[in-house]
Amino acid sequence: MVIVQRRSVLIGVLGLAGVGFCAACGGSSRHISSGRTPGPGAEAAAGAARPVRSRSEEIVHGARTERAVALTFHGSGDPALARRLLREVNVVGARVTVMAVGRWLDEEPSTARAFLDDGHELGNHTQNHRDVDAMSEADSHAEIAQCAERLKKLTGTAGAWFRPSRARHASRRVRAQAAALGYRGCLSYDVDSLDFTDPGASAIVRKVLHEVRGGSVVSMHLGHSGTVEALPALLDGLRSRGLRAVTASELVSA
Repeated sequence: MVIVQRRSVLIGVLGLAGVGFCAACGGSSRHISSGRTPGPGAEAAAGAARPVRSRSEEIVHGARTERAVALTFHGSGDPALARRLLREVNVVGARVTVMAVGRWLDEEPSTARAFLDDGHELGNHTQNHRDVDAMSEADSHAEIAQCAERLKKLTGTAGAWFRPSRARHASRRVRAQAAALGYRGCLSYDVDSLDFTDPGASAIVRKVLHEVRGGSVVSMHLGHSGTVEALPALLDGLRSRGLRAVTASELVSA
């Protein structure tokens, strides 16, 4: 089971195969849940996009009965910090989802590819990290499509997930554009680490562990030293609660 979020009315999920406000990375909403779906298979685990659909649901968190969480990272910034973070998650067997900014993919393709090669997941966080909800229809489509093209060139697929830039929630138009480009869903989150404000490692750990629950999707960032420093204690804290860190695709397919 997954939890999806809509801005105004309850709408049934159309064939959903799987399933915020970040100053660096809107409206009232209601929650509905879809039924449990089959596992994603090897292709989805590698970040493969799904067939085109008419609209894309916004995923906030997975089933609360699951003993897993998805740590998701805004993908840009210092590659040295990104590789340190990759080592930290690999040493304990955690799996994460990196929502990559297209221009970062242009600049650091080997760093992005390293996450995928080590069993993690890449998604689309727009090409230039501008306010995608506020753009014209043509411009917002280009932001999503250009990042999708970078991902395809680098990995062979456009990735499974789209996350809007500079907004916690994608507008209806942006959700539809992401769906038309083949994305399984617009990946939001229920826990914001606020690590982009650089509050220090201990503050990041306290906030996340205070708010996290089974099925949570946590928003974090590459490119911040405090985030890397927080990871060992954060991952230990999750394990002590019987929670494991998995990719978004693994979480919503559980």
